[in-house]
Amino acid sequence: MGSEFATLGGGCFWCLEAVFDLVRGVRSTQSGYTGGHTLEPTYKQVCTGTTGHAEVVQVEFDPEVIGYADLLEIFFGIHDPTTLNRQGGDVGTQYRSAIFTHSDRQAEIARDVIAELGVEGPWHDPIVTVIAPLEVFHAAEPYHDAYFERNDGQPYCEAVIAPKVVKFRQRFAHRLIAAE
Repeated sequence: MGSEFATLGGGCFWCLEAVFDLVRGVRSTQSGYTGGHTLEPTYKQVCTGTTGHAEVVQVEFDPEVIGYADLLEIFFGIHDPTTLNRQGGDVGTQYRSAIFTHSDRQAEIARDVIAELGVEGPWHDPIVTVIAPLEVFHAAEPYHDAYFERNDGQPYCEAVIAPKVVKFRQRFAHRLIAAE
């Protein structure tokens, strides 16, 4: 079977990429932008919050190794889906919690996962994650690729991304590439 794709927005795309790069069954990740109205958005434009785009990571995965629902379990485990247009200190619509689906089946799975988490999840507040069909994905500029891996000593990486990676490694050790 071939690859499938998941496109997810959960705050800063550097955080999501750093985690999904560690997941067994993930073939590649690509930071980018979607959900907006600017034709060729740049990072500088998206950061203003005026383009309508969300920072997202497009995850290419092998569905024989990891399922879409499993990816969503990780996604919800590494960000707060109850805060509207923010993740920690990152504030604005570009940091919204969003699932951009590639098929009707993905939308159905996303709705089911959110419904289940709404009942059984760890949050007291309602999940505000948006589910929308993916229309256009714009790859981010190349300097965003493997950002955490290349900049792990940078203050933002140490304070924000590194703790998410540690949390992922602890909670989802069975999903790590090294766990094979």
